[in-house]
Amino acid sequence: MPPRDLHTPETFADHFSANAPGYARFRPRYPMALFHYLALRAPGTALAWDCGTGNGQAAVGLAERFAQVVATDPSAAQLKLARTHPRVTYRVATYDSGLEDTSAQLVTAAQALHWMDVNEFVGEARRVLQPGGLLAVWCYSLCKITPALDELVEFFYRVTVGSFWPPERRLVDQGYRTVALPIDELDVPPFDLMADLTLPQFLGYVETWSAVQRCLASRGRDSFDAFARSVAERWGHPLTLRRVNFPLHVRAGELR
Repeated sequence: MPPRDLHTPETFADHFSANAPGYARFRPRYPMALFHYLALRAPGTALAWDCGTGNGQAAVGLAERFAQVVATDPSAAQLKLARTHPRVTYRVATYDSGLEDTSAQLVTAAQALHWMDVNEFVGEARRVLQPGGLLAVWCYSLCKITPALDELVEFFYRVTVGSFWPPERRLVDQGYRTVALPIDELDVPPFDLMADLTLPQFLGYVETWSAVQRCLASRGRDSFDAFARSVAERWGHPLTLRRVNFPLHVRAGELR
């Protein structure tokens, strides 16, 4: 098992530790084609740093192409459930990678940049990246299934739990395009992020939303359970697999 430094870092806005098991179980896996692309565009594949790794989804994918991956997250609860990999080292940290200067060829933040102080993150990335190193960030926005189901999901997302979204969520809705990143931006090709889910798996995913967690804490389960019943009426048999598409937005380039 890779080493895990699980001391708690400085205070941070923690939206996911309370449901870390659900996050690890139900969040979609990133496409391997994305990691192949990043490995080809980076100046080497010796070392990558994944900041805000959560349960290590991106880190484990990167480890298929990089000799060593250091994956950091401020949530010890998330890292305790992270997927193990012999080339991934997990550390509890916010922006302190623990890496030597100019030692990494790639720095990533997967579905995490909107929770970060961008200046702190970029500053550490600039320190650890070697000349020509690559910075890559990505997120996925509201999923799509079928028009009938999308109608229910969008109403739940924007209206039922709309007031519970932290303000940072708007950056995801905008595909990170409004985040000022000092990079020479690449023309990144589109990548598909899809999963075939049963009804329980899809509802498990929705329950990991930060807004849903805040709604449950404030109002209890009534709103979520009503949504689940509405979705069930249009889903069909609960074990029917439906293709869920998560629009994936990737920005990458060399730091200026």
